[in-house]
Amino acid sequence: MTKSSFPRSRSGRPDPSGDGRRPARSSGAPRRDEGDRFARFGAVRRDDGDRSERSQGQGAPRREDGGRFARPSGAPRRDEGDRPQAHGPRPSRPPSGPSHGGRPPAARPDRPRMPMSAIRIEQVQRVLGELLQWTYPADATLSHWFRAHPNLGGRDRGEIAESVYDVLRHLRRYRRMAESGVGPSSRRLAILGLAATLGREALDEGLEPAEAEWLRHVLRIDPATLPRAVRASMPDWLDERLGAMDEPERLMQSLNRQAALDLRVNPLKAERDAMLAMLQNGPAAQYEPRAMPHSPWGIRVAGRPAINRWQLFEDGSLEVQDEGSQLLALLVGPKRGEMIIDFCAGAGGKSLLLGALMRSTGRLYAFDVSAARLARAKPRFARSGLSNVVPVAIDGDNDARVKRLAGKAQRVLVDAPCSGIGTLRRNPDLKWRQHPDSLAELCELQHRILKSAARCVAPGGRLVYATCSLLEEENAAQAERFLAEHPDFERLDAAEIIKNRCPGLELEGPYMQLRPDVHGTDGFFAAVFERRKVARPAKEAAAKQAVAADADQALAADADVPADGSVPADGGAQAAPQGSVAAGIEDGQAPLAGDEAAPPEAAPAKPASA
Repeated sequence: MTKSSFPRSRSGRPDPSGDGRRPARSSGAPRRDEGDRFARFGAVRRDDGDRSERSQGQGAPRREDGGRFARPSGAPRRDEGDRPQAHGPRPSRPPSGPSHGGRPPAARPDRPRMPMSAIRIEQVQRVLGELLQWTYPADATLSHWFRAHPNLGGRDRGEIAESVYDVLRHLRRYRRMAESGVGPSSRRLAILGLAATLGREALDEGLEPAEAEWLRHVLRIDPATLPRAVRASMPDWLDERLGAMDEPERLMQSLNRQAALDLRVNPLKAERDAMLAMLQNGPAAQYEPRAMPHSPWGIRVAGRPAINRWQLFEDGSLEVQDEGSQLLALLVGPKRGEMIIDFCAGAGGKSLLLGALMRSTGRLYAFDVSAARLARAKPRFARSGLSNVVPVAIDGDNDARVKRLAGKAQRVLVDAPCSGIGTLRRNPDLKWRQHPDSLAELCELQHRILKSAARCVAPGGRLVYATCSLLEEENAAQAERFLAEHPDFERLDAAEIIKNRCPGLELEGPYMQLRPDVHGTDGFFAAVFERRKVARPAKEAAAKQAVAADADQALAADADVPADGSVPADGGAQAAPQGSVAAGIEDGQAPLAGDEAAPPEAAPAKPASA
């Protein structure tokens, strides 16, 4: 009979815990004799003295070959002579093995290890299988998948995400290439995405011979021989609209490239030049931080740093915001002490900059129909140090709280919900999730919101209408329709307003239209209007100001304030408790790799066929 390989406890009995402690008997359990002691550990004794395989019952400790128990996660491996002994050195074990008359070691079946490239192909294929059902946006689907696989490292998540996004950018062309070959089409799409991001040679070990031959064949196809819509991977309806613009081929290619990460300095807490010097001389230097060419607050970095873990992000000194989104603040032109409305505030990216430029004075109403989005904005307001922001969840464009501010606001920003076509560099799935019917519905929604927001503009006040789209019907057509229906408003030249702060920004008025291939930003559009002043007697003006003050106080009472109900002395809402939030699409940025994203609150638009 071979001796037990358990470590010895203080009493000399085998100890399965490996730490010299005897396992406690349950209350009322009889003491077992030495011959029956293995029964406590879920194992039985064989007549020939060999131990049987461990029972798989709950609570039974797991053993590896040779009788040792599995090491705790992260614990170093110890040699036999290093095991702790309670009473001196352990008696030597009789020699065993064929040369000593003992049993030969049990033969272990050969288990060929799966190549890393094969594992990666399978992972990307599974993500695409979920994503191409178009149930949720790409960032939400990836975030949920990563949470379901917590053992993936940062490099794993990065390679999977980059390959998935590459497939979304080039989906129509990849599907044309995947028409040949064998196996599931989702696997062929995964292979093409990984070959584009990691290189074909990195996949050799994970490919079947037929797959390797297919990949070599399709990679030799000249994209110039494909139709433009297939070559640029655009649905037909979008290819038709973008094709009517200047240099459409260059524009489409720029929309299929990965965007850089744009940051913005908080004007309340830092200056851009000082912040840039700090980043360039610290650990962040590896991301090559540089000043943006147009925004006076912007810093652009290479790669995908975990910005949400930086101390400068946690204390509100830095925010994630696309340069085009930052430039909208120059068109709004906020001033100290004014009443300003951010009509579609979303997660608060533009409200943060407007409030900082107001130096946290006056009052900034952050309106949105989604209380959940405003709740995610509150931690950002807290980090920024602002106290003049009043978040208000409204029921719609005809909300009574909106009507109370009729003719009261000096400046109103309408960053309208749109197709998001200008953000395809960050959200490539949008071109497959949108279609002409959903676009028509969006245009009507934009018209209603702009009409409602215009009522809040005071005489002589400014109204800015903006989208992150490149499409004519969402942009210039909306501006022209608004002017035709509102003769009390006049259009201002957006290019003239912004060129004093951004002399290098080439714009052709009267609108601000940014393109990724020309300006290096996401696609943005903005139109600026001003309400004509109406002469009236001084007595009537004073009475109207008194009514405005009463309406302002009533609206503040309805605003979403902290749980303690406190309001700062200047009338702004108390900042919400500190937390974290990823920048949303209203700032032109997708989520970081590893961040969590909630599912959309409503069913997405019907996807267009690729």
